[in-house]
Formats: sequence, C-alpha cells, structure tokens
Amino acid sequence: MNGPRKSDRLVVPEKPANKAGQPAAEAVEGRSLAGGNADQQNVHWTQRQGSTPSALDRVREAARRNKGAKFTALLHHITVDRLRTAFEALEPKAAAGVDGVTWGQYHEGVDEKLVDLHARLHRGAYRAKPTRRAYIPKEGGKERALGIAALEDKIVQRAVTEVMNAIYETDFLGFSYGFRPGRSQHDALDALAAAVVRKRVNWVLDADIRGYFDAIDHGWLMKFVEHRIADGRILRLIQKWLSAGVMEQGRWMESREGTPQGATVSPLLANIYLHYVLDLWVQQWRKRSARGEVIIVRYADDFIVGFQHRDDAEQFRLELTARLRQFKLELHPDKTRLIEFGRFAAQRRVEKGKTKPETFDFLGFTHICGHRRSGEFMLVRHTSQKRMRRRLHEIREEIYGRRHAPVHEQGKWLGQVMRGYFQYHAVPTNSRALSVFRTQIERHWLHALRRRGQRDRTTWRRMKSLSERWLPPVQILHPWPDGRFLDNTSGKSPVR
Repeated sequence: MNGPRKSDRLVVPEKPANKAGQPAAEAVEGRSLAGGNADQQNVHWTQRQGSTPSALDRVREAARRNKGAKFTALLHHITVDRLRTAFEALEPKAAAGVDGVTWGQYHEGVDEKLVDLHARLHRGAYRAKPTRRAYIPKEGGKERALGIAALEDKIVQRAVTEVMNAIYETDFLGFSYGFRPGRSQHDALDALAAAVVRKRVNWVLDADIRGYFDAIDHGWLMKFVEHRIADGRILRLIQKWLSAGVMEQGRWMESREGTPQGATVSPLLANIYLHYVLDLWVQQWRKRSARGEVIIVRYADDFIVGFQHRDDAEQFRLELTARLRQFKLELHPDKTRLIEFGRFAAQRRVEKGKTKPETFDFLGFTHICGHRRSGEFMLVRHTSQKRMRRRLHEIREEIYGRRHAPVHEQGKWLGQVMRGYFQYHAVPTNSRALSVFRTQIERHWLHALRRRGQRDRTTWRRMKSLSERWLPPVQILHPWPDGRFLDNTSGKSPVR
C-alpha cells in the first residue's frame, strides 16, 4: 500500500489524559492487526449489562475478524440516546463556539433539541459551523491555536467518534497511546520505561512532527478513512467538519489542511492519519530493514524510537523523513534528536572522553540514564524543568490574584492544585523535583500573603504551619513503571 493515520484554569487539578476505562497498555512491540457490518440498533442498556451484545459490539467484532472490511452502514448507530450521552459528557463550563450557545442554554428543552438534531442528521440537513479560533500560551512565549466547535458540532462529533472507535480500536497498533479510550500518558511512559530497561536500546530518536495538527492533508486523510468506512453519510460529515473553516475576529477563513485542535473528532482523525503514514510503516520497516532491535512508543505526534544499532537509527531517520514528506509532514528540526542512551551509554561516553549521556523529554518527564547503588542501570525520570517553571508561573499569578481571600480558602485551593500535580508527576525517582515544586509553592504563597497589606508580618514559621495543614506532603503515588506495564499486559509483553 503506497501511503495508505473550563472557567478557572487552575481550580481544576492537573491529571493525565484518557482515564476512561481500564488501563490497557499493550506491548511496546505492538500487536498484530485485526480484521462486515452490523445493521441493528443498540439494544436497551439493561441488556448490555448481560450477555446480549450491543450493535457497536458487533461492529467491533466484525472489524476485529476482518481487517479489510469496509463498513457501509454506520449512521444509524447515531441514535437520540447516543446524542444525549454525548451531550451529557460535554464540559458544562466550556467556552461557546461561533453560535454562542452554552451547555446550560442547550440543556433547556434538550430532549426536543436532540430529536431535532437527530432528524437533521439523518435527512442530510445538518450543517457544520465554523470553529472559533482561540489561542493559549506555549513555551517560549508562543501561542497555540485552538478550534472551539459549536455545541451541536461537539455533540455529533463525540457520537460519531464513539462509533468510529469501535472500528479503529481494533486496528491501531499497541505502541500508539495518544487520545485512545482506556489509555493514558502513564501507560505510554510505562511502556517506554519497560522497553529501555528490558530491550537492547543503545540509541534513541526523540522525534516531533512540526505543526502536525495543522499540516494534515485532507485528501490523504479522507483516503485513509475510506479504507474502513464506506458509509457516504459518515464520510460527508467528516468532510463537512474539515471544510467548515475558521472564524477569527469576525472573519471566516477556509481550511484546506489540518484538523482544529480542540475539536472532539480531531484526535481520532489525527491518529488515523499517523496509523497509515507512520505506525504501519514502522511496523514493516523494523521487520524488513532493521539489523537489531527497534522499539517505538507514540503519543499523538510525539514519539520515541529506540535502536540497538546506530546505523539502523540513522537509516531510519533518513527514510522516515522521506516517508513523512510524501504525506505533507516533516520532522521538527529543533525538536528531533538522535542521542546515545541506554544501559551502556555512560560507560561508552566515558571511554570516548565525553560527558554523561544526553537526556530527552517525553510527556512532561526528562528521561535520564542513572544507576542503582549496586551499579545496575536504572532509568531515572524527573519532571521537565520547562513544564515545572511554566506551572509554577501559572500558580504564582493565581495566588497573587487570590491573596485577599480568606487564608483557609487559599489553602484549600492550593492543596487541590498540588494534589492534581502530584497525581501525574509523583513517579519513582522524582521525589527531589516534587520537593522543589512544593517549596516554591510555599515561597509564592508566603510572598502573596505578605503583600496583602503593609502590616502583614507572615513569618516562615507561620508559613510552615499553613503548609503542613493545607498542602499535601511529597510522596510517590505511582508504582515502578516496569512492574505496572507487565501487570497491564498480563505478562505477555515481548519486552520481557
């Protein structure tokens, strides 16, 4: 195949994405592709609790049995009940799209509105609205463009994504983790750690695709989707979303490429694009071209590839660049690096008169070649300094904005923020970074309290008392990644 993949931003604790469902981390080496149509509506929810399979279960099974099957009748799975479930899953406090309709406004008379939306969908009268462009800050003072969909578009996109996931979750490979049901960032981190420790990894390609979500080619994307979906009504819905355009400062702009970041359907479409462009190609390349072992872990457009041999790594990077170029993509020149890494990296670099091994960042953690007291190799992970600085800056600004609130309210809010931060970052070997983060929070809180008025004399002793009462202690909340990865893969991981 030639080609053919809310309100207060600090009140809500940080947490890893994709927590829906049970963890389902799979082998770093991937899994084989699974390979009809179901034409009945979902059975009643009480039946789904028993042995009677739902219509989507039958779609999923058909997709698993026949990887070449094309599904010609899918729109009938978009029922009023599925639209209602999609609506109830939306964030009530999320920003409104170009229509200005909020979740609360739509909730008034929602049953009648969903019946009407369902009717428009099935008679072809539904029209996608342009996404409203907004910007959020990125590292280095830059901004990331987000697309905020209209509320009805969010509802339909979520329902269609659920139906499409029944097919594509049987196709996607095991090393793909981003924006998939039952898979989290920590599943990807665990898989990477297990591979680095257990496989012959001596070189690491830290890869990033430049402006990926904005560079996806619509023509290729629709070709990829058509490999599995032949329902013209679903295909037209996807095409409507892609071509609806963008509204910015009252001006409409055409969208000829890319999927709007922030739209519910975008992560799935982005995964489909890279499934065909990257994942299947990597799976074939390491079987046909690699001399040694090759491992890969991908989360959205960020991926890490490990190699046993340097010549494999260099050849892979060269061919990967050409492969991506065929589909209008390119590696980011400043964020893509090949480094010596692994259990023998430190010794080899000493022999060459070089300093300690380089590090790489992945999903908010800096990965470091370390060793235990016994001298045995150990993968060390610390919170990325850039991520920590950015988060501390955000919290500092918010603390100063809340400094005149009652102290117990400040403490309650800060404790919530820190528990959310620890929930993601409290991994083994990261205690020191967590302690630094907690100390900096104490300093920012103290400075904010001292600026409530000229007579405020909050001391460090008083600060320590407040800290002990309201801020969580530093403690590791995650198990060692190697063990959790093997538990989640039922001991069947090829990295064993």
